[in-house]
Amino acid sequence: MKIVAIETRRIRQSAELWYAPHMPPSGARDFEFPLTTITTDSGIEGHTMDYGPLGQGRASAYALHDIYYHDLLGANPLHTEEIWQRLRSKQRHLYNFRETIWSNLDVALWDIKGRVAGMSIAALLGQYRDRIPTYATCPPQTIGTLEELKQQVLEKKAQGYAGIKLQLSGGPAADIPRLRLARELVGTDYPLMLDSSAALSFDTALKIGHVLDELHYEWFEEPVPDAQILQLRKLAAELRTPILAAETVGLAELPQYMLDGATDLIRADVHHKGGVTGLWKALGMCELLGFELETHTASSPLLDAANLQVGCATRLSRYIESHHPMFRFGLKGNPLGLRDGCQHLPTGPGLGVELDWDWLDNHTVEALRGDCL
Repeated sequence: MKIVAIETRRIRQSAELWYAPHMPPSGARDFEFPLTTITTDSGIEGHTMDYGPLGQGRASAYALHDIYYHDLLGANPLHTEEIWQRLRSKQRHLYNFRETIWSNLDVALWDIKGRVAGMSIAALLGQYRDRIPTYATCPPQTIGTLEELKQQVLEKKAQGYAGIKLQLSGGPAADIPRLRLARELVGTDYPLMLDSSAALSFDTALKIGHVLDELHYEWFEEPVPDAQILQLRKLAAELRTPILAAETVGLAELPQYMLDGATDLIRADVHHKGGVTGLWKALGMCELLGFELETHTASSPLLDAANLQVGCATRLSRYIESHHPMFRFGLKGNPLGLRDGCQHLPTGPGLGVELDWDWLDNHTVEALRGDCL
């Protein structure tokens, strides 16, 4: 078996979906999600998708074809480890690109492997379960005021989510009242998390962290930038609330965070850690060193389907994340929907999902075939 064709569609979603019910700010760009299909000489296809909330979708679509097209054409898609190692070596000199683009390609290769075997990716990895408790993330634009926070938190809890994560990065004066209100609304035993998106200083993170200790939040996610290992280590030592970090670092840097005591929990997903292959390697590291790994949403339906597949092959993740509903598009049957507080493993082979080609055709603005040089 060999790869004979690669096509990438630029799928466009209006920015209004992200900012609703508010109007988008002046200059806000629509979101583009590159949808890549890898075709084999047997006719079996695998699919993957990047994401693009900051205008990078078009650029990453072209980069995929300019940089990686010839590396994949003619390769055996079942040899995922060989391809993964080859692309990782190439990354050494791709100074202006992260490994996320070829991480996404690895997802399509695993989709092909599953379709060839007639098995889900989770089953190929040695399936551990068929569902994962799911928490809802409230994006910052949905909880700008205390009244908006109340509405979102009560709505998410009523929908049956197993927990709720707040994305707040305004500092102690703005965020602490919101953190307290959320706890009052859901009661003492309901899981709450905080993600500050690397926007705090050490001092402000420490002040907020002590309140999280008092309110019994599940974790404090990315309080300071991942690169500030010393500050993360100091926070992890000072606070009872577990620090969740290392979302934005590559797979090779991950062991340093565990060995240095810079985090209590590991953050990872197929997009940031090298696809299905890389995320599975990260889980192996975590199990050997005694860490849990909480899967981060990739804000892209096919990548989140891959996250769910890997999550169902491990016991190390308590939850899986569900973000803004605008990221649940282009799939038939709502396979990433919530049932009994969980996302359930799709029953089909590979990623297990069926693409809604009519919807995707209607939202395609360009299709790339071959290289673009």
